[in-house]
Amino acid sequence: MNLSCTTIQLIEEIERSEVEYMQDRMIAIRSRADNPEGIEIERIGNVTCYYSRTMPWPSFNTVKGIRSSDMDLIDPILDFYSSKGRKPQLEVVPTLVEQKLLKCLSERGFYQSGFHTSLYMDLTQYEEDDDRDSITVRELQEDEIEVYATIHCRGTGLSNDGIPHVAANNKVLYNRPGWKFYIAYKDKTAAAVGVMYMKDGVASLTFAATLPEFRSQGFQQSLLKRRISEAARSDCRLVVAQCAFLSQSHRNMERVGMRIGYVRASWSVA
Repeated sequence: MNLSCTTIQLIEEIERSEVEYMQDRMIAIRSRADNPEGIEIERIGNVTCYYSRTMPWPSFNTVKGIRSSDMDLIDPILDFYSSKGRKPQLEVVPTLVEQKLLKCLSERGFYQSGFHTSLYMDLTQYEEDDDRDSITVRELQEDEIEVYATIHCRGTGLSNDGIPHVAANNKVLYNRPGWKFYIAYKDKTAAAVGVMYMKDGVASLTFAATLPEFRSQGFQQSLLKRRISEAARSDCRLVVAQCAFLSQSHRNMERVGMRIGYVRASWSVA
């Protein structure tokens, strides 16, 4: 596959990597004793529907993989979420759907509610940066999951009440094949974290956060470089990541050499 320019094949692979890491993540969380987060995964045609009873955020109640051929499945998708008292977010990837699907979504009460950027880097020509970084980045130890969860929550604006839940939901990923957690330090203070999932030669940079008091000091770029280098050493040929369009995360990714694969549209139910 040609990774030097954006093609339909590349777009499909980027989307597939997003689906696969989300699928593995949700399966792992669902595997916790008694499924405390109420995770359900419903496959309807080509579409995968994700639902969490306790986590109402769009990322845990999203529809991935839709194509124009799935128009007849819109009502069953809505019925699935309606039965659970939840409104879904539907992800639409450009070039993979046609106008008739967008019209169908509008007729069913959906509206375009936002954009999200998927970026990538070709690792087949990757050369590791020789510049010495003053920021210390290392793999997270298993007994540091609560430290990770604290940075995760405080770095994303969640309350401290969420720390035990985030810790539990990531502890089940820690020793799961493909998953790696990283932590970055300022002197001896943990300041930022990042996560990566690798499968079939593709590395997904699934999450990153920095404590507010340590922002704009280069931590996310250091975490990006470390994960990209690790992916290259693990024989991955492609790195992908997602972020809000033109956000600070977007700028950091472009600074380390990543480029836009596509900007997908988020559709929500009114």
